[in-house]
Amino acid sequence: MEHVVYLEAKEKELEKLVSKEKRMIIRGAAGRKLPYGRVFPGEVLWFIENKGDGLVRGKAVVKQVFNSGKLTAAEALHLIEENQATLNLSLDQVKRWSGKRYLVLIELENFALVEPFAIDRSSFGNMDDWLVVHDVQILRRLPG
Repeated sequence: MEHVVYLEAKEKELEKLVSKEKRMIIRGAAGRKLPYGRVFPGEVLWFIENKGDGLVRGKAVVKQVFNSGKLTAAEALHLIEENQATLNLSLDQVKRWSGKRYLVLIELENFALVEPFAIDRSSFGNMDDWLVVHDVQILRRLPG
C-alpha cells in the first residue's frame, strides 16, 4: 500500500524532512483511527502540505512503526519526549499530540522531494490528513 500524508505547513514539517531535522512523523487520536494498524515498514508515504494547493511534494519509505496501546496523557507525553530528537515537534505540537490516547510513530527513510503533482481526492469522502491508496499514480490529476 501507499499513503498520502498531510504535513503541517505552519510547522514547516516538509522543510524539516528535507533538512533531516525530522525523521519521524506522529499521528494520534482518542480512538484507533488511521493510520493506526494500517501502515507498515517498506510502504511508501507521499507528502502534501496542508496549505491548500493540494500538491504532493515529497515521498519517503516507512522504516518502522510503533502503534501505542491506550495511553494516559503522562504516558503519551513521555513517549513523545523519548522520540523528540527524531520527531522534532514544536511546543504546540507536543501539547496537541500528548493529549491523544493512541499514538502512531512512523520512522522514515529515503525521503526525497518529487516534482509536485496534484491528486484527485474525490473518491475519499473524509477530509482526514491520512489517505490509504493502492497506488498514488492512479490518483494523479492531469494538469489543466
